[in-house]
Amino acid sequence: MLSKLGIFVLAFGLITACNQKSENESKTADLVYVNWAEGIAYTNLAKVVLEDKMGYEVEITSAGVGPAYTAVANGDADAFMETWLPTLHADYVDQFQEDIIDLGTVYKGTQSGLVVPTYVEVDKISELNSVADKFDGEITGIDAGAGIMKTTSEVIEDYNLDYELVQSSGPAMTSALKKAYENEEPIVVTGWKPHWMFGSFDLKFLKQDEDMMKWKTGSIHIMGRKDLREDTPELATFLSNMHLTDAELSDLMVQINKSDKPEQEVAKEWLANNEDVVADWIPEKEMQAGM
Repeated sequence: MLSKLGIFVLAFGLITACNQKSENESKTADLVYVNWAEGIAYTNLAKVVLEDKMGYEVEITSAGVGPAYTAVANGDADAFMETWLPTLHADYVDQFQEDIIDLGTVYKGTQSGLVVPTYVEVDKISELNSVADKFDGEITGIDAGAGIMKTTSEVIEDYNLDYELVQSSGPAMTSALKKAYENEEPIVVTGWKPHWMFGSFDLKFLKQDEDMMKWKTGSIHIMGRKDLREDTPELATFLSNMHLTDAELSDLMVQINKSDKPEQEVAKEWLANNEDVVADWIPEKEMQAGM
């Protein structure tokens, strides 16, 4: 028969094991992003930091903008990594405001609009109709549900442009841009900053008329499910702490774009050379545990 001390030790061991199991099981994160260059870059970086520095198991999923908000609002995902405010995603934030929380900005200084190579002799949106034949009357767009597609449709109407907005995807748009750029052919695309294409090609945003300013500078926010802070405060704090400067994010995006390696592997390499960048992202207790 077990002694009282033996029973106590056994019971303590079982309790400790259960607590450890419960703690380990809770160290998971489900993050949703859009297949855009900047989101791909810093979401993979977040996965690497959470797994390698904080012991999480992380699932990252690419989705359209609408499904991404729906997944977070329904509690099927922990966070959507790419909310563009104050303009592009304002309608989505209004629609789901009761079921999501703003965890803060991951990047400040966004810019969106119509983009052309600098060799194109057009500087304003209002000048596009005069050269519509050179562009075959097309604006190369991205995903149908993206905010920039909606605002571009509004711009076409506001400026009475004789152009068709062609739906594609982020990668398809940059592929078309690259091909046209290498041949110095005219092309106009839906573009945005931050993006690696501005570090790879000489590009410019077409200027808007002052009385028809559709696109304004802003920030990229991370939106979490409404109960994230209560359920997993550590994860919520980490996501709130995430921030990259323009130089840091541009460097990460360029490294990923020019490499043939998987994005996560490039993110690991970038992290190894930029430990100081992510040090402040990690909640204090995790930093102390790693000391």
